[in-house]
Amino acid sequence: MQPQTYPIPDRLNVFLVLLVSVTAVSLLWLASHTSSWIATLIVGIVFSYAMLTNYALLHDATHDTLRSTTNANYWLGLITGIWFPIPFSMIHYTHRSHHRFNRTDTEMFDCYYPTDNWWLKSIQWYSILLGLFWPLIPIGALFIAITPSRLRLKILSKADPARGLAYLATIPSDVVTRIRIETVLIAIVFAALTWVFNLRLLPVLLCYACFSFNWSTRQYVTHAFSERDVINGAFNLCHNHFMDLILLHGQWDLNHHRHPEVSWYYLPRLTESKDSSKSYFEQYFRQWRGPVPATTPAPEPLTDDI
Repeated sequence: MQPQTYPIPDRLNVFLVLLVSVTAVSLLWLASHTSSWIATLIVGIVFSYAMLTNYALLHDATHDTLRSTTNANYWLGLITGIWFPIPFSMIHYTHRSHHRFNRTDTEMFDCYYPTDNWWLKSIQWYSILLGLFWPLIPIGALFIAITPSRLRLKILSKADPARGLAYLATIPSDVVTRIRIETVLIAIVFAALTWVFNLRLLPVLLCYACFSFNWSTRQYVTHAFSERDVINGAFNLCHNHFMDLILLHGQWDLNHHRHPEVSWYYLPRLTESKDSSKSYFEQYFRQWRGPVPATTPAPEPLTDDI
């Protein structure tokens, strides 16, 4: 069976999106009404794992594999984007840059050249591991939403053309319009939830701080120290069954990069006989040893028709 013939599990994905949405609201309510900060922290940790599943669903939506029809995929992506929070049209547009530039110098956070400043590379790397990657995404979306096109072009066009920021300089006006509408929608949803469920700011921020650390520290675990290849520069990692369910097979990232058109549901089936899997925990803790010298040249980024 060819990868493109794998059917999208439509009903399962709808169920998971609804389950994650109810769970997110319930945990934010619970965090806002606990009797102690320790209890709030525990709720926040649980929330962070629920949001890992939400991101896995959002990620599939960016590849148009969350639902079989374009409109349904958009609406489910919009819902999962609310809980991240990020306008779905933003991540739908930008996520392709990761697949374009994977393991190029643009995304070489784990390695450094002799000409690089080791201290700056280390600060950048440990900032990712300590959870500072996630806040940049909603902040970046807000920047795109509120800045006029001329100002955005002036600021972002100064970046290196091979960099992801430059990629945003020419973001189409219709995408920006949707980003603005979706940003307002996210604000309305959280305002309504705050009013209806009497959510409190600090507990909600603590929940997202837990998610920020949990999500950010995992974002490069399947790529760190892999070969400098745009498509094959990733690992399939062995994880326990519980986390495999939470991540929706997200640790099978090599398979995903080879077949980004395939739903998360089938990723373990796409492993080739010559592939070997690494221990998730071994790979995770290896990251904390810091960046290593780059010993191979960067690959050329993929072309992308937008």
